[in-house]
Amino acid sequence: MRTVTPSLLAALAFLAVGGSAAVEASAAPPAVTAAPSTASAHGPFAPPSDADLGSTLSLTGIRSGERLDVTALKVVDPAANANAYFGPDPGNRFVAVQFRLENTGDGPYKDSPANGAELVDTDGQRFSASWVAETTAGPSFPGSVSISPGDTALGYVTFELPRTAQPEKVQFTMDSGFSDDVGEWDVTTTR
Repeated sequence: MRTVTPSLLAALAFLAVGGSAAVEASAAPPAVTAAPSTASAHGPFAPPSDADLGSTLSLTGIRSGERLDVTALKVVDPAANANAYFGPDPGNRFVAVQFRLENTGDGPYKDSPANGAELVDTDGQRFSASWVAETTAGPSFPGSVSISPGDTALGYVTFELPRTAQPEKVQFTMDSGFSDDVGEWDVTTTR
């Protein structure tokens, strides 16, 4: 494990608040969407909406009127490191997943997309997004985004996995992972 200095933490906090990286925002054409998931009869959590890579899922947030059409577009495995100072730990690699988020809700959607993304391997082990990963796959989401109704944001979320781990699915949950509606895409077809 690496030691983190206070100046590094300050730099990461600056980046998390939007100090770097661009997000593409544009009006997008209508997407073909999968049916939204419904809450389980056994509790408030909805089972994940399941789809293939490239499919669009309609997800709801925790606030009234929050809706996104989310598409997991592609997986770059391995994703080449683009940072001379921070790379994956020895024995690990970066895997980058590109998401498109279209706000189909009633108001602006403000969130940190990487907080709501997880990569799951074939053993069921879950990986959260890496805070310091920079790859050549393409532009990452900044620390936070604000997407107006009808607008779209496009960006990569990068994960650090052991070299031997085989990605099986990627999940996205609105509101930094606190919504009950989980989108899930099978990424095994990318191998």
